[in-house]
Amino acid sequence: AELYDRMGDYARAETLYQRSLNIVEKFLGPDHRQTALALDNLAGLYFGKGDYTRAEPLQQRALKISEKALGPEHPDTAESLNNLATLYQRMGEYARAEPLFKRALKINEKVLGPDHPDTAALLNNLGGLYKDMGDYARVEPMYQRALKINEKVLGPDHPITALALKNLADLYGDIGDYARAEPLYQRSLKIQEQVLGPEHPGTANSLNNLATLYRSIGDYARAEPLYQRSLKIIEKVSGPDHPDTATFLN
Repeated sequence: AELYDRMGDYARAETLYQRSLNIVEKFLGPDHRQTALALDNLAGLYFGKGDYTRAEPLQQRALKISEKALGPEHPDTAESLNNLATLYQRMGEYARAEPLFKRALKINEKVLGPDHPDTAALLNNLGGLYKDMGDYARVEPMYQRALKINEKVLGPDHPITALALKNLADLYGDIGDYARAEPLYQRSLKIQEQVLGPEHPGTANSLNNLATLYRSIGDYARAEPLYQRSLKIIEKVSGPDHPDTATFLN
């Protein structure tokens, strides 16, 4: 099912996910943790399709099972809270998403610790919610703390650290603080080149981000070669007629 899901063959994936759910419900019971996992998988499929009305009750049920089977302060319960909050965020229901993200963060801070990578992930998610809400003052401390955790625990050259750098750079770019954004984008690019390689799609995205920054400040001479290099990578990896290539042409 996961293979078909990733291939975009949702009809075949849905059949298999539903069959899996029916089996675990029948043999393990409706309140078993494996049932919650099966619900999460099916909900994830609907989420990917943008069918939020079908995903919501599945995520809600998965959360209730986790709370009942594992307890209200278990890391898996935090994951279920995060999944439901992410769904509400995508639906634009920020008031429903925020308390779920906050509760999940509180669980991870208490159970896993304030410097755990999963805690950093939830800080990033809550920051992303505030960014969608346009509450930039609350975004910055979330992103900064997530970056510090990743640097400390995963290392300064880890891909997740690169993503944390990008998130903070995006924030500064959105508020027009390009001087603070530039070194973060540059550092993120350097990590991607070092860890993923100079011709990886992730490197192309980092090149594109930095090029867009230079375009925003009118430094077209620095933007152009970065755009050209990112396009060349995507053309090589995805092909000249791939939709991803069309995105980079814009």
